[in-house]
Amino acid sequence: MLQPQAVIFDIGDVLTRWQPEAFYDRVIGADRRAAMFAAVDLHDMNDLVDAGALFRETIYDWADRFPEWSAEIRLWYDRWIELASPRIEGSIALQRALRAKGVPVFALTNFGRYSWIEALPKMDFLTDFDRSYVSGQMGVIKPDPRIYEMVEQDCGLPPQSLLFTDDRADNISAAARRGWRTHQFETWQGWGARLVAEGLLTKVEAGI
Repeated sequence: MLQPQAVIFDIGDVLTRWQPEAFYDRVIGADRRAAMFAAVDLHDMNDLVDAGALFRETIYDWADRFPEWSAEIRLWYDRWIELASPRIEGSIALQRALRAKGVPVFALTNFGRYSWIEALPKMDFLTDFDRSYVSGQMGVIKPDPRIYEMVEQDCGLPPQSLLFTDDRADNISAAARRGWRTHQFETWQGWGARLVAEGLLTKVEAGI
């Protein structure tokens, strides 16, 4: 089988952690966090942002709708970079090693149109892609099959030439159904081993 012609990275829990529950556990304690998440579907709120809704305005609107949790909900915006931390340095190194070898590297991420703009100057690795496919800009989120089709149409590469990593099984399955090569991300070392197996990097280049 030929080598992949492009490597596609998800961002949350691949290049940087995305675990809002862990952030709130640290800030307000596990018990209050559990009560808040039971009362307010904050992941649904975030899906609206990822689909293209305004960033600060959407979160502050939800805060107003749930006054008993308003201060805590506003933290989703006010301290968003902490929600999306820490960086996964091993994955970022793999991203840069691929580009150094001339391998096209794309992002395919559920990420808000406006949160992306705010994150770009704060997360330097977001600018280290040859192409960035951002759900909030595209108006569709993973795992909707349409988003994968839009990537194919834009980059012009056949599905079987695309190697995609994502931490979520549903996103991986949707890509695989279109014929993409896939890797469900668990650790950067595992992802590095897959890149070595595909002939894209040596073990030394992958840092494993």
